[in-house]
Amino acid sequence: MAASPRFARYLGLDYSGAQTPTSSLKGLRLFAATSENDCDPVEILPPEGAKKYWTRRGVAEWLSAELRDGPPTLLGIDHAFSFPLRYFETHQLAADWPAFLDDFCHHWPTDEDHTYVNFVLDGMVGNAAARTGDSRWRRLTEVRSRAAKSVFHFHVQGSVAKSTHAGLPWLRHLRRELGPRLHCWPFDGWSPPAGVSVAAEIYPRLWSANYPTENRTPDQHDAYAVARWLRDSDRHGTLLSEAFAPRLTEAERTLAQIEGWILGLE
Repeated sequence: MAASPRFARYLGLDYSGAQTPTSSLKGLRLFAATSENDCDPVEILPPEGAKKYWTRRGVAEWLSAELRDGPPTLLGIDHAFSFPLRYFETHQLAADWPAFLDDFCHHWPTDEDHTYVNFVLDGMVGNAAARTGDSRWRRLTEVRSRAAKSVFHFHVQGSVAKSTHAGLPWLRHLRRELGPRLHCWPFDGWSPPAGVSVAAEIYPRLWSANYPTENRTPDQHDAYAVARWLRDSDRHGTLLSEAFAPRLTEAERTLAQIEGWILGLE
């Protein structure tokens, strides 16, 4: 028997670290599904009169409004929410995720207008030299996935490093705007309380091959697959019993609340 869904809406956000926060990005795609019906997830486009594609600033502002006033929503974002423990140790940072976000944004102001990630990386803006990482450093969740790349592996097409470094300031923005209305998993706890929206890191490759691509681009299909898998998992009752409760030792759970964890990865 199917369980009663915890969430009313499911959002899959395929992220992009290209260009600037106000650039219209073809690779930034957002799909939504609901618990009310079996319809395929649908693409959410920018508001009429805005740019053709979402901007990072635009999608963050839309999410702030929707998650503040809308129904309990599960949001899956395909970039890392934190860095490997080695980064915290090297830079002598406390094992405190909100403090990490503040420290990162101070050195990597990638949410500022006209700012490319590469501008910070190359020392033109911010202070990346004081907060660098090594592409050999990997989080436990990346090691466990056997496929996810390091958050410091920049110079490749579709780099998760670039998406992560561009997206973290907007994740902090959502936390500041929404307060207790948004639960960032697993940092705010492994079992989200009922009635609130949840943001979680996802890795579309875990599920994208399970669904036919039809006429969607790769970026559209990744966002579609995330929204659909989130809804299906909630309906089947495996979201709470499995996805939100990965089989980790106590030591691994403690580490994952610093480094983050990919939802749905055991």
